[in-house]
Amino acid sequence: MNARIIGTGSCMPEHVVTNDDLAKIVDTNDEWISSRTGIRKRCITDKDNTAGLSAKASKMALENAGIGAEEIDLIIVATLSPDYYVPSVSCMVQSEIGAVNAFCFDLNAACSGFLFALNTVNAYIKAGMIKNALIVGAEVLSKLVDWTDRGTCVLFGDGAGAAVVSASEEGGVCQTIVGAEGAKGMVLTCPGRSLDNMCAKEERQKGYISMDGQEVFKFAVKRVPQCICEVCEKANTPLEDVKYFILHQANERILFSVAKHLKIDNQKFPMDLHNYGNTSAASIPILLDEMNQKGELCRGDKIVLAGFGGGLTWGSALLEW
Repeated sequence: MNARIIGTGSCMPEHVVTNDDLAKIVDTNDEWISSRTGIRKRCITDKDNTAGLSAKASKMALENAGIGAEEIDLIIVATLSPDYYVPSVSCMVQSEIGAVNAFCFDLNAACSGFLFALNTVNAYIKAGMIKNALIVGAEVLSKLVDWTDRGTCVLFGDGAGAAVVSASEEGGVCQTIVGAEGAKGMVLTCPGRSLDNMCAKEERQKGYISMDGQEVFKFAVKRVPQCICEVCEKANTPLEDVKYFILHQANERILFSVAKHLKIDNQKFPMDLHNYGNTSAASIPILLDEMNQKGELCRGDKIVLAGFGGGLTWGSALLEW
């Protein structure tokens, strides 16, 4: 049996922040941001936290799939911005949507999270342990951003995307690749609580995202083409047979660079980062749902998903829609 996506959903906060809005609080402007990243606006939550956005996206995905929450065996939420250390976002989603028969856990592979979750669900399905799973990529990065740092606050947005994945004898996931390079992990960080107890006392750290943008860029433009080629080679699928390459929406220049490296037309690399910014683990499922709702994905289409991000981590999947 293969893991096949049978439904998608997404939820974006209603509050939209444009580049011009950011120019009012930090030294930047629309031309500077858009020319370097392709981002023009992003959604920032003023109400729902990560679990709330996740639950709303999940309900939409279940409706799109045409199955009930009680049929879900497993819920995985990929996120680096949970509401609590405990309970997990996935357990909060289970409670909200009524998926009483599901076991749940969260997964943090940063911007690669949705790919890691899909790889995990694929393994569970192939092992015959589950039939239906709900994968959510969700982030509220606005609570982790230093809004005085123009180098990072212009990049990120909030949102959630979800997919219902079911066991199928036809189509679905053909091949997956996941990897990590922890030795370079400190080029993209967000500290947790400091070590402050009866035995040790560290200086308190500000829990904000910090990034060496140049190092992340070099990592992405090298690693992403490699993992795309590897996943296609393992599946015996030529690159030209792939209809769409749906990549993590971090930066327009990265996506164009990957397309150029692979000698593939930019039109095969759909983008929505100009509207949403970098939503980390949520970016791939949000774009996937957007394309699904527009009718751009047809059964039988060969699609590559690829993510890259903090850790450093990367992943790709070739699937037949």
